[in-house]
Parts: sequence; C-alpha cells; structure tokens
Amino acid sequence: MTETADCASRIDQERKAIDTLDARIIELLAQRAQVSSGIQKMRTDAGGPRTVFTREMEILARYRDGLGECGAQIAMNVLKLCRGAGTLQPVAARTGGVAS
Repeated sequence: MTETADCASRIDQERKAIDTLDARIIELLAQRAQVSSGIQKMRTDAGGPRTVFTREMEILARYRDGLGECGAQIAMNVLKLCRGAGTLQPVAARTGGVAS
C-alpha cells in the first residue's frame, strides 16, 4: 500500500469514528431534551417558572470550565435546543431506525 493510500485509509477510519461520536452526541442531546422537558413540566405544574436562570448559569459555567470559552457557546445552544424541545428525537427514531 502506498503512503498516500495508507493515509487515505486512516482518514476514512477516523471519519467513521467521528460519525459514530456525532451519532452518540445527537442521541445524548435528544435524551437531555427529553429529561429537560420533564423537569420543565414538573416545575410549571407546581406553579414555578419554566426556566431557572441560576441553573442555566451553572450549566454555562460547567461547559466553559470543561471546554474553554467556546464551551459557553455550546452550552447556550444545548439550552436553546432543550427549552421546550419535548418532541426532539434522533433521526433514527423518527424514521423507524433508519438514519438517512
């Protein structure tokens, strides 16, 4: 195998690893949205607010501490995704197990 072909093969393997990780991240985000939706419902049913900003600040800080400054941006997007996202599902779940 030539060095170029070997490099291309390794790149393909690494891309497959990234694709697998992305699928896991998507699944985890869908699970997080579902849990968040349940918490929001319990809180509003009890007469509380849908969102607790002090809790969101803790989450932002956790992501920033773990991932650096871009972590706060990621956390903001995760929070946005999970606010009222009770119907969020991974593609495989929406298509009967077949991701497109």
